[in-house]
Amino acid sequence: MGTWLRRHPVEGPVASRLVCLPHAGGTAASFAGWADRLPPGVELLVVQYPGRQDRLAEEPVGDMAEMAEQVAQALRPLLDLPMVLFGHSMGTGLSYEVAGRLEREDGFVVDHIFVSARPAPHLIDGEHRHRLSDEELASAMRGLGGPDAEAFDYPGLLPLILPPLRADLALLDRYRPERLTPLQSPLTVFGGESDDTCPVSELSAWEEATIAGARVRTFPGGHHYLRECENEVIAAVSAEILASRQRRQHSAA
Repeated sequence: MGTWLRRHPVEGPVASRLVCLPHAGGTAASFAGWADRLPPGVELLVVQYPGRQDRLAEEPVGDMAEMAEQVAQALRPLLDLPMVLFGHSMGTGLSYEVAGRLEREDGFVVDHIFVSARPAPHLIDGEHRHRLSDEELASAMRGLGGPDAEAFDYPGLLPLILPPLRADLALLDRYRPERLTPLQSPLTVFGGESDDTCPVSELSAWEEATIAGARVRTFPGGHHYLRECENEVIAAVSAEILASRQRRQHSAA
């Protein structure tokens, strides 16, 4: 797995893989609770970005193209089975870029892509949150809620968690594709009904990222609705994985 992926083994044979890509400042731990709630045969892999937790000594990656290439490289030994990507917030653009690389360079079409809580990147205006002071940035992150929000209440932790967060936000500010090259993978677009950072009205623009169709589904909550609606989100992802598995089985019969 190298340093980029955290693998959660499953009992019995692996039929497919779910790869989760966290939000800006996020860690692989944010998806650890999913492993035991996925269908049998689904192996969970979570991307661990540099500059945090067990990769604290490494410099964060400040360029989306470089980040996507590193993740794609880590996934290339795992293209023997169907793969689904789930990207939350910063992970949406990264999922799109990783899937594009695997499709163009390896001829591998990701089975399904879930993008969550962020508008399509070609329609986002410039953002400058990485330029906020430490106090302003910590306050903004507390306001978003989510699994890491409590950490911003402890001043002693800020020197550890703010630098990778700031690097991630700078990466997002520099990532401005003029247009999206449509992928062959179908998309499901998730969002929080009261997410001020990603209005529900902007979710449908992700349709431009695929030739295979896109669906929009919303959940109660804000930017980190995943925390409150985790069971429902996992159920929706699991249903799509099982439907894809059934389609493949019918096709092979």
